[in-house]
Amino acid sequence: MDHEADAHRTDLMTLTRHVLNEQSRHPESRGDFTILLSHIVLGCKYVCSAVNKAGLAKLIGLSGETNVQGEDQKKLDVLSNEVFINALISSGRTCILVSEEDEEATFVEPRLRGRYCVVFDPLDGSSNIDCGVSIGTIFGIYMIKDKEHITLDDVLLPGKDMVAAGYCMYGSSCMLVLSTGKGVNGFTLDPSLGEFILTHPNIQIPTKGNIYSVNEGNAKNWDKPTAEYVRKCKFPEDGSPPKSLRYVGSMVADVHRTLLYGGIFLYPADKKSPNGKLRVLYEVFPMSFLMEQAGGQSFTGKERALDLVPTKIHERSPIFLGSYDDVEEIKAHYAAAEAKV
Repeated sequence: MDHEADAHRTDLMTLTRHVLNEQSRHPESRGDFTILLSHIVLGCKYVCSAVNKAGLAKLIGLSGETNVQGEDQKKLDVLSNEVFINALISSGRTCILVSEEDEEATFVEPRLRGRYCVVFDPLDGSSNIDCGVSIGTIFGIYMIKDKEHITLDDVLLPGKDMVAAGYCMYGSSCMLVLSTGKGVNGFTLDPSLGEFILTHPNIQIPTKGNIYSVNEGNAKNWDKPTAEYVRKCKFPEDGSPPKSLRYVGSMVADVHRTLLYGGIFLYPADKKSPNGKLRVLYEVFPMSFLMEQAGGQSFTGKERALDLVPTKIHERSPIFLGSYDDVEEIKAHYAAAEAKV
């Protein structure tokens, strides 16, 4: 890459311009999705700024409350949640909001209602805030048919029904990765412009990777297919080199690396969490949507992740996602275990 030439580029593809280009291909479009996305982007910029100065502003540390998942809430969690709730409602394009931090779904009052439901984790990986590890926001978007008669069933839909999904990672740089169902694109925030610039067009995950990402501290509680797969990652029987283990403990960071470099991310069910730990609507679905759009796969141990139909807004599920061939391997282990039953 010619960094000097890159620094002097004047024809920049911003996220706004990219979305408007997409919108122009649909003459019937009213611009509602573009407006909604611009409010999500504003929320991401605000949270990015807050994360960068969290230590100075004393925004880290516990807020004294506990969220619906039983996790101690950090001040930044609370702030991020408020920012996104306010940004999404004020867009005038949403009708139902589901946040990891709120026990109940938020139903937007009729005068501000639009056609979209947004599910989101405002600050994933928040236990890593104090030590400066990458954290992020994850979101998924559904479109409903009748905004005048909304119920919770309008958001309890399989992930394959999402119209868009993405995440914003706050790390060494602030990067927003987005799919509207036509591939995956990555945008990096240029602080001097205050704009997200297209830096990773048409992201394609490698068909096979040499990295696996899992919390091996839970190994004694894994089921046999997961334990056997991880054993083969470390001790291959076909003469190939072993895979490298990389695990940050922040889903956005681990999935982002998997998306760019290939490999597999695993968060299986175990004896402590028989239904898995990650939430279906705002963690499993958006990341699975992105992974499939980039040419990878996502699997729950039983079925394609995006075919899962949730019955509760905070439902959990095991998840295996990443490079197509790597996920095929874990699927084969589960199929073999099923055949023995």
